[in-house]
Amino acid sequence: MKKLSKRLQKAKNLLNKEEYSIKEAVELLKKTASANFIESTEAHVSLNIDPKYADQQLRTTLVLPKGTGKTVRLAVLLPEEKIKPEYNEQADIVGSNDLIEEITKGNIDFDILIASPDMMPKLAKLGRVLGPKGLMPSPKSGTVTDDISSTIDQFKKGKVEYKADRTGIVHLSFGKTSFSNEDLLENLVAFYQSVEQNKPSGVKGKYFKSFYICNTMGPSISISLSDLKV
Repeated sequence: MKKLSKRLQKAKNLLNKEEYSIKEAVELLKKTASANFIESTEAHVSLNIDPKYADQQLRTTLVLPKGTGKTVRLAVLLPEEKIKPEYNEQADIVGSNDLIEEITKGNIDFDILIASPDMMPKLAKLGRVLGPKGLMPSPKSGTVTDDISSTIDQFKKGKVEYKADRTGIVHLSFGKTSFSNEDLLENLVAFYQSVEQNKPSGVKGKYFKSFYICNTMGPSISISLSDLKV
């Protein structure tokens, strides 16, 4: 069994209960941040769903009120005639067939790709390139749209996509350890409410099984599900 580092053992020693209120958990999240870099804060939620069934799948987006703390590079793919000057000011990369050629060559210098519906047929051949990287635009993720300006603005403000994996667990980075307790709490509550509001129709009985948060390099902190429902 791998031995815990002194840093991680010290962080784990701060945990003296099995479950914490959401406020206590966020406070501990800050206290257990001991790496020599600014860590991301993560939520890991286990749900009582079986994603192999269509009516038990969870995939949606939300705008985190206080943002993600990450700088994202946005690329926009449009027909040449639809490109407006303001798009170049909002996004990092704006292109048409020339952008498709760059992607084909493997030049992918962006974190999110937004495309208009009429460009999707041309992107289909690049599914093998973009798909594994999670960069293929889709209506469910909000990255296939004709409302380009508003969509760019939402992603710049902190719009994120999340989905349940095949075991029914949702993973989401909801901020940085440099955020204030209040900002982390606001983002975390927004995430919980989003998961609750997007409960799949096929779920029967108890929906949430467990709710944990942690830092990139820190121990997991269990949040009381009863506290979340208050």
